[in-house]
Amino acid sequence: MKIQKTLTIAVAASLLCMLSVATAWAAQQEGPHKAVCVIQPTEGNACKGVVRYEEGMDGKVTVTAKLSGLKPNQKHAMHIHQFGDITDPAGKSAGGHYNPEGHQHGLPPGEQRHAGDFGNVQADAEGNAAFEIVVDNISITGKNPILGRGMIVHALPDDGGQPTGNAGARIGMGVIGVAAD
Repeated sequence: MKIQKTLTIAVAASLLCMLSVATAWAAQQEGPHKAVCVIQPTEGNACKGVVRYEEGMDGKVTVTAKLSGLKPNQKHAMHIHQFGDITDPAGKSAGGHYNPEGHQHGLPPGEQRHAGDFGNVQADAEGNAAFEIVVDNISITGKNPILGRGMIVHALPDDGGQPTGNAGARIGMGVIGVAAD
């Protein structure tokens, strides 16, 4: 009798575990979990590169970027902007920072900041930069979705000031789209 009870408990626990994994897998399959943005230079600039976004099972998004054409040895602000409209040669048609929750501007790791505030990338002596940040205030298609929005690289560092960090001109721009797996 004791063995049968133990076996029943073990089977129930296994079924719960399998149900939990299946539920998490199904949630992950509901929409794309990877996005990409090809950065092209705004008029008169040389900034270009690729920004990738990958949403994990925990809902956090890992953002990685490889950029070139930056001012050597300088920090440059990087933000998601409201619109995926990059028809203006200066990048102005992308609108302001993506801010679906109405927060003041801020820098990571501060929680009270625009969803699109990623802080700064640091260029090396050749004007190249690699960047990575993990954020929990955006998603690919869920809460605060980023698909179809603009990505902007600025000429200056983001100093955290209001309303947009005093980051200067837009030197690179792109539209965030669904990535191939």
